[in-house]
Amino acid sequence: MLLEDFYKVEQLEKISEGKYNATVFLNNEHAIFKGHFPGNPITPGVCMMQIIKEISEEIVESPLFMISSSNVKFMALINPDKNPKLRLELEVSGDIDSEIKVKNTTYFEDTVALKLSNTYKKA
Repeated sequence: MLLEDFYKVEQLEKISEGKYNATVFLNNEHAIFKGHFPGNPITPGVCMMQIIKEISEEIVESPLFMISSSNVKFMALINPDKNPKLRLELEVSGDIDSEIKVKNTTYFEDTVALKLSNTYKKA
């Protein structure tokens, strides 16, 4: 984990071939929220992208390196005080020896917070 104690994966389950759901809890006491932003904590987008990468690594059981990202849409601010529980839907395809493609939609409650497609290669 790149950011120690930033989040906890409570559940990661395979729904069907290549489809996974993860439940993540953000640590609203983490130091990153003191600077982003004082009095109004917002989860940095780059941190969300790191969470997606780390969950993808767990799914494929290999370290990954991001080679591209597309269709990145931050659709709602994630305030860890109000919405610490996130649900991530991941669709993973490809081959670990060439490229892994991951499509993600991240929700808090019924709100879509983030959509993106990433392409990784084995690190």
